[in-house]
Amino acid sequence: MIIDCHGHYTTTPPRQQAFRDAQLARLADPSLPTPAPPAIGDDAIRESVENNQLKVLGERGGDLMLFSPRASGMEHHVADAETARVWARVSNDLVHRVVGLFPRHFAGVCQLPQTPGGALDDATAELRRCVEDLGFVGCNLNPDPSGGHWTSPPLTDPYWFPLYETMAELDVPAMIHVSASCNPAFHTLGAHYLNADTSVFMQLVQGDLFERFPTLRFVIPHGGGAVPYHWGRYRGLAVRMGRPDPSDHVMKNVFFDTCVYHQPGIDLLHQVIGPDNVLFASEMLGAVRGVDPETGIAWDDTKRYIDNAGLTDEERHKIFETNARRVYPRLHARLTSEGR
Repeated sequence: MIIDCHGHYTTTPPRQQAFRDAQLARLADPSLPTPAPPAIGDDAIRESVENNQLKVLGERGGDLMLFSPRASGMEHHVADAETARVWARVSNDLVHRVVGLFPRHFAGVCQLPQTPGGALDDATAELRRCVEDLGFVGCNLNPDPSGGHWTSPPLTDPYWFPLYETMAELDVPAMIHVSASCNPAFHTLGAHYLNADTSVFMQLVQGDLFERFPTLRFVIPHGGGAVPYHWGRYRGLAVRMGRPDPSDHVMKNVFFDTCVYHQPGIDLLHQVIGPDNVLFASEMLGAVRGVDPETGIAWDDTKRYIDNAGLTDEERHKIFETNARRVYPRLHARLTSEGR
């Protein structure tokens, strides 16, 4: 079985974005009416997925995708808490409907209603709703709701502990994923995402989060940002600061995905990090779309890179399936109940 742990609903029907636009318009002009949740029929959802993620997943040999709302569309920099609550709920409910229409091919991962400096009560409540009521198997956690200005404390700070307590209780992991950049110095897709991946890893090196939360699990996407390429730097900094080696201190609870869009990058990821801490992912129809003109292969067809990485059958099996089932135990339980 091939499980893609990183998929976003980037092809939502137009009414979804129209609702978001109306939300933002009302924030700018409170005299406008509160927009009603979008009325989107099943046929519109089917069309948006069958001709996109579902089609590509099948063409590339995949079986199931962990599916969440569009990352850049989470827009946690919008500071109004009620707007964030409603937007997260509407976005997650739409993902839930996709899963209901295509249950063999999708599992839900939720957006949290975060705001810059806001309390996490709404985030923990939405996480609980999505897991317990909608059957979601994980969440996306934004370490920088400000959108590139980094006004939040590091993920090792007690500010985040209420969310971690709920994650531990529900036994669900978080993918570390920022949203749109509001800082013109940081391109959303080419800088901000990778900055966050790399910054969070260093926060974990510096702290002792997993001593307090030993069952907490994070997936750092986009191949772990700069971490694999600079693995020696992080080990060296740990020694210099008197910290434990990241291999023991961090990597028992942290996993990287394979959203790396060239063969040398995938090769490096596997050589440095190893098959036990890598989950297959593509982020298809996401940040990097189109075809590499040098190879004729779609940038986000990451299965091809893994197939050509010189791995053993056992290593490929871990990356394609068993690591995801281990990191996402609710997914494993669901698949087992279905005889898969």
